[in-house]
Amino acid sequence: MSDRLIADQIEYYRRRAPEYDLTSTPPGDPFAADAERIRARIRALRPNGRVLELACGTGQWTGLLTESADELTAVDASPEMLRLNAEKVADPRIRYITADLFEFAPDRRYDTVFFAAWLSHVPPQRFTEFWDLVAAWLAPDGRVLFFDEAAHGLWPEDWVDRERGIARRRLLDGSVHRIVKALWVPSELQERLGEIGWDVIVEGVGPFFWGHGGPAEAKVT
Repeated sequence: MSDRLIADQIEYYRRRAPEYDLTSTPPGDPFAADAERIRARIRALRPNGRVLELACGTGQWTGLLTESADELTAVDASPEMLRLNAEKVADPRIRYITADLFEFAPDRRYDTVFFAAWLSHVPPQRFTEFWDLVAAWLAPDGRVLFFDEAAHGLWPEDWVDRERGIARRRLLDGSVHRIVKALWVPSELQERLGEIGWDVIVEGVGPFFWGHGGPAEAKVT
């Protein structure tokens, strides 16, 4: 089921690419200030060295990473998203890769792995698998930074199966798609990450959360 759902989700985001910015950050977005506060906190941590951005989308966060990264690799399963990203950010230093993140096999390790609005699209049954992949992609003493929507109840979700984290989305062309939507309470996410071997701080900001840290074993010397 998770493989089929991931395939459906990829198709959804490929088709959503032209309308993504309009529908995800509409004019007058009441939560834009919360997202900007998180941007400021991530910027203050200066994600430098080799940086890997997962599910980079249209580039809403890619430009921030170029401010401090020595080398940036941006990955997304949608070539349509990558094209829009490259046009928006227009930085020749960025290496773009089209890949399903569960099948991605990088040719190097990274000082920082960053992802925004992606963790909520990881099927709950593949949560540990995903974090094991991230650990394998990190260089020694590498860190992870992330941002996402929290469990908040401020706007409705069209659930297919809430317990399994499956929602229904409709595009402007009227087509309907299934996606993963696994919403986390920040404190519960931090606890869960600790249980699977991560030393990560997760903080809520409005309807969002952000996190930073690394594999717990990397802290032991």
